[in-house]
Amino acid sequence: MAARKEFDRGLADMAQLLMRMGRHVGQALGVAMETLKNGDVARAEQIRKDDAALNEQEAQIHEMATRLILTQQPVAKDLRRILAALRIASDLERMGDLAMGVARTTIRLGGEPLIKPLVDLPRMAEIAVSMIADAIRSFAEENVDLAYKMARQDDQVDDLFAQVVFELETVMAKNPAAIRQCVQLAFAARYLERIADHATNIGESVIYLVTNRRPDLN
Repeated sequence: MAARKEFDRGLADMAQLLMRMGRHVGQALGVAMETLKNGDVARAEQIRKDDAALNEQEAQIHEMATRLILTQQPVAKDLRRILAALRIASDLERMGDLAMGVARTTIRLGGEPLIKPLVDLPRMAEIAVSMIADAIRSFAEENVDLAYKMARQDDQVDDLFAQVVFELETVMAKNPAAIRQCVQLAFAARYLERIADHATNIGESVIYLVTNRRPDLN
C-alpha cells in the first residue's frame, strides 16, 4: 500500500509539472505574438532568455519518469501514463521552441513597420493558446472528448495558415520591397501551425493513455 501511495504521489507530481509547463508555453506564445504585433524587440529578447526554464522542466519530467519506472516497475495503464507524460513533455518543449521562433521573427524584423495590421496570425495564436490549455486539461482529466476537440481546432489553424500564406504571396507579387518581411511573417505562421500540431499530438497521447490505441488527429 505504501508503495502505491508513493507511486501515485510521483504521478501527481509529474502531472503538476506538466501543468506548469503548459502554462509557461501558453504565456510565452501569447507574449511572443504581442511582441510581433507591436514590434517590441526588447520583450522578444526576454522570451529567448526564459526558454531555458522550459528545457529544465522537461529534464525534470524525464528524471521523474525514469525514477518511477525503475523503482515501481509499472505495467498496463500506469506505464502508459508515464510514457504519455514523457511524450507530452517533449511536445511542450518543442512548442516552447516554436513560440520562441515567433519572438525571433520580431527580433529579425527589428521593429520595422508592418505591411498591414496583423489579424489572422493573432487569431492562430489565440487558438493555439486555447489548444495548449485544453491539451493539458485533457491529460489531467483523461478527457478523450477534449482531446478530439483539438483536432477540430487544428483544422481551423490549418485554414488560417493557408489564408495567411496566400495573402503574403499576393503582397509579395505586388510589392517586391515587402518580400523580406512577408517571408518572416510566413515563418511565424508556420511556427503557429506547428504548435497546433504538437497540441494535437498531446491529444493523441491522452487517447492512447485512456484507450490503449493511438489515433491520427493531425
